[in-house]
Amino acid sequence: MSPDTPRRRAAVVGLGARARLFTRALAGPYADRFELAGFCDVNSRRMAVHNGWLADADPGRAPVPAYAAEDFDEMLRRERIDLVVVCSVDRTHDDYIVRALEAGCDVVTEKPMTTDADRARRILDAVRRTGREVRVAFNYRYNPVHSAVRELIAAGEIGEVGSVHFEWLLDLRHGADYFRRWHRDKANSGGLMVHKATHHFDLVNWWLGTRPETVFAQGGLFFYGDEAGRRRGLARDYTRAHGSPAARDDPFAVRLEDSPALSALYLDAEAEDGYHRDQNVFGPGVTIEDDIAVLVRYATGATLTYHLTAYAPWEGYRIAFNGSEGRLELLVEESTWTPSLVPANGSDPVLHGAETADTVGRTELTLRRFWEEPREIEVATGEGGHGGGDARMLDDVFGTRVPDPLHRAADAADGAHSLVTGLAANRSFETGLPVLTRDLLDL
Repeated sequence: MSPDTPRRRAAVVGLGARARLFTRALAGPYADRFELAGFCDVNSRRMAVHNGWLADADPGRAPVPAYAAEDFDEMLRRERIDLVVVCSVDRTHDDYIVRALEAGCDVVTEKPMTTDADRARRILDAVRRTGREVRVAFNYRYNPVHSAVRELIAAGEIGEVGSVHFEWLLDLRHGADYFRRWHRDKANSGGLMVHKATHHFDLVNWWLGTRPETVFAQGGLFFYGDEAGRRRGLARDYTRAHGSPAARDDPFAVRLEDSPALSALYLDAEAEDGYHRDQNVFGPGVTIEDDIAVLVRYATGATLTYHLTAYAPWEGYRIAFNGSEGRLELLVEESTWTPSLVPANGSDPVLHGAETADTVGRTELTLRRFWEEPREIEVATGEGGHGGGDARMLDDVFGTRVPDPLHRAADAADGAHSLVTGLAANRSFETGLPVLTRDLLDL
């Protein structure tokens, strides 16, 4: 970037824990390209916490101007915002994205892009109407091992892909966390088929270079929720963990007071909006599924069998690609087991990958071509979150753009294509029938 090129002015809306990835990047390594010029949230305390963190890192910097959610449009005008980063509750993404686009801004949004077909159409229409850009933060595309999978398939190492088997396991800490927070209400998150699996469905779309056409799914609430908790003797008599004696020895509880960051972002902010980050995973009000099986047929004729389990003893995933010339297998053990009653650490009570040094497992990528011995593919793991995917994604989004033969940048159309598989799965849960994706969202 030339010294004479003015910095773009960026704003972040939704200042929960995930926003810290973006605020640190914009105020740190990419500060020569962007000026962090606005915060917007329903809770002023959370914005003050983020400003405090930035001041700790750079004592001389002025606070980022903070705006209430109802003043979002005023922030865009007054602060002359060029780029909006959306990290708010999933069901609000489309509102902020469309208003930002119509104000002449580009957008980077956390996944999922939105939570239903009508909201997705609003975003796609706004992109076409305004000519502005939406980037979806699919950091898993940037994980080095996932990039290697893309390269091997594109190079024809296993020929034409006929089927994919994909199992994703969330352990008893990570999986439980979706049932403590706002995600437990499907109206907020679209359920795990939308909020979580959008990552996985996007990877398959990207790996195979295709789009889903037909989806059949079955799933339900097997482990979490009040009925299952009572039936298995796991239920404890509390609504939220903080201040409850019944939660003290509950391995499914998160204790916000253990973490200064979580206390500041949530516990100390409760008086303003009443949001509880530490709800009982076996309490009432859970409307999302925790055990899900999905069958997908793609435009190429390939099929996907996918299973998500949100209560596993270990965390990670297994993927196998069956092709006309062989098979490619990926095993990622992000944790080999789940210790109980571990104090929350940092701004996120869930530890991933290399952060779980005492329980981290292995990553194995194996190529099995017909008539040949198996070959282990060596892939260097990256530093930071999601196997190094976070750092690489941030550099692609905020750094100098260079040609990428892997086409990892995801736009609004990619966001919609990843979303529609989960939406069709949710519809199939309701009807018990296969769903044509074009009947939900004609892309």
